[in-house]
Parts: sequence; structure tokens; C-alpha cells
Amino acid sequence: MAAKKNILVVDDAEDARALYKKGLADEGYDVTLACDAEEALAKINQQTPDLITLDRKISEMDGMDFLDKLAAENRDIPVVIRSTYGSCKQDFRIWASSAYVVKSADLGELKLTIKEILEF
Repeated sequence: MAAKKNILVVDDAEDARALYKKGLADEGYDVTLACDAEEALAKINQQTPDLITLDRKISEMDGMDFLDKLAAENRDIPVVIRSTYGSCKQDFRIWASSAYVVKSADLGELKLTIKEILEF
């Protein structure tokens, strides 16, 4: 039996983290949570996740700045950017991510995107 894939969810909203944790755990993933970029970086140093879901707007360090820092550290971890703003697709830095999904209480698109990335 294959080991469970670990997903790091980075979101500054506690209710969103809880929603993603339950939804992704129900799909069979191990889920680690971080409320900001600094906590996420610390958790990545402890255990490299198989994938990161990243809120575009997180406190302190912007999600795109976090993505830049991750790339600068040569971390080759797939990242799915989540945002409530469709206009974020125009930010050229988003191209450094593996995928982009619009935030929603319906996790269907996110789950499908994660499955496609991890099974590729």
C-alpha cells in the first residue's frame, strides 16, 4: 500500500483551514496546516509536503512572495494557488505555481486539481 500523500494547507482564515483539512483528509491525504508563510516555511523544513495549497492573500508575507521564497530555496514542491479573486490570474508570478483555483466552499475543483498533480 502506498504511503499517504501529505498536503500543506496555508491559509490565514481558521475556518478555511478547518474546511480544507476535513475535505482533503476525507480524500485520504495527510493534511498539515499553517496560518501564515513563516509557519509554512518552518513546517516545510520539518517535513517536505507532497503538495502545498496556498491562499493568495495571507497575512505578513503575500502568497506570491511566499512562492518566490520557495523557488529561491530550490524547493520543487507543487503549489496550488487559491484565491477568491479571478483577476489574480493576470499576475505573471502565478505561472510559477502548478495550478490556480478559485476559492470556494465546494472543494471539488481543488480536489480534482490536487489528484491530477499528484498522479502525474
